[in-house]
Amino acid sequence: MFRLYDFLIYCFITAYTPGANNLLSMSNAIRLGFRRSIRFNFGILAGFAVVMSVCTVFSATLYSFLPKVKMVMQILGAAYMLYLAWKVRKSSAEVNTEGGKEAGFISGMVLQFINPKIYIYAITAMSLYILPVYRSGTALTGFTAVLSLIGASGSFIWALFGAAFCKFFSRHTKLVNAVMALLLIYCAVSLFL
Repeated sequence: MFRLYDFLIYCFITAYTPGANNLLSMSNAIRLGFRRSIRFNFGILAGFAVVMSVCTVFSATLYSFLPKVKMVMQILGAAYMLYLAWKVRKSSAEVNTEGGKEAGFISGMVLQFINPKIYIYAITAMSLYILPVYRSGTALTGFTAVLSLIGASGSFIWALFGAAFCKFFSRHTKLVNAVMALLLIYCAVSLFL
């Protein structure tokens, strides 16, 4: 029997907790405003869909090799998150409505391929909730779309939050950047706990 309630709780908690996508979406919205950061978020959605599709197709294989792949993913993911923490910490959080580099679609999409949280999210959802009950291509395609939309929705919500509170964040740039950098460091460390 499919445990819809448990499945949705898992998906939303995973999608809305701090992670590279959410923190960078908020940071971009603070820096650029929501409208100018939207391409990055659509890139996240596109990358999420691709990663979810790959994880759906190869979930059983990846799951059997996870102990071997897990450490490599953790080290690469942690290194990238620490790099992002360094970039966020030294960046300016002033709202930039005129010039400045916009966060691009490709940046958001590429981030998904090196974000271990997504692989763990996909493999866990598939192996614990979906594959034990559903095996048809139609069902798996539908769940892939649902997982992608729920997962990427977190970054849109965090971007809206960043845009809504950008004046506050602009007045407290150093504190906000320090907190976001610390959260990214926490995410990197938590990969090994």
